[in-house]
Amino acid sequence: MSLPPRLSPLLEQFDFACERLLGRLAGPLVDSGNGVEIGVAALGDDEYLWEPVPDCWSVRRRHDGPGARATSLTGAGDWGRDWADSPHPFPPPFTTIAWRLSHLSEMLTLRADHTNGTRSLTRAGYRTPGDAAGGLAAFEAGAAAWREALLAADDTALDTVGHSTYPNGSDAEDPFLDIVWWVNQEVLHHGAEIALIRDLYRAQHS
Repeated sequence: MSLPPRLSPLLEQFDFACERLLGRLAGPLVDSGNGVEIGVAALGDDEYLWEPVPDCWSVRRRHDGPGARATSLTGAGDWGRDWADSPHPFPPPFTTIAWRLSHLSEMLTLRADHTNGTRSLTRAGYRTPGDAAGGLAAFEAGAAAWREALLAADDTALDTVGHSTYPNGSDAEDPFLDIVWWVNQEVLHHGAEIALIRDLYRAQHS
């Protein structure tokens, strides 16, 4: 099946955003943005979980319980991500690289499943990685699953409201093309935030 012309630029943008984020996290080289490659150290566990300010939201061992202003640790397994039901705390807590990367990975994985998978995966069943290597692997797997869902979409799917039934977003109310655009923005802006936290960590620990 050929890719709908409306989807092509969004898929290219998604691929670029994921490649750039993974390069910034895994190294050893990443394009600086102008074609010049710069060296990047691979993300380690200390940096993955680094809390640069008090009362961060992060990924935590379940037996330690949620962090400040969080009411639960989402997901399954030994680790969970700080969370609170609506209304969320205000001002919003600062979130670690682990939190942001887990959020992206969960979103991509669940959206892919609710687009062309089993339509059964839930936030409560998602296993949150507690280490940097696991976090990177989860993001790569989630991005690959979402990309596969996009490749299966035709023009009819792009215009269909509720084509994805992901339960934690507007997927059931918006045309699929709008959801594709929104997912790109999530990867782009959280990817930029993660890159900035990496810069701060390097400055603090150099």
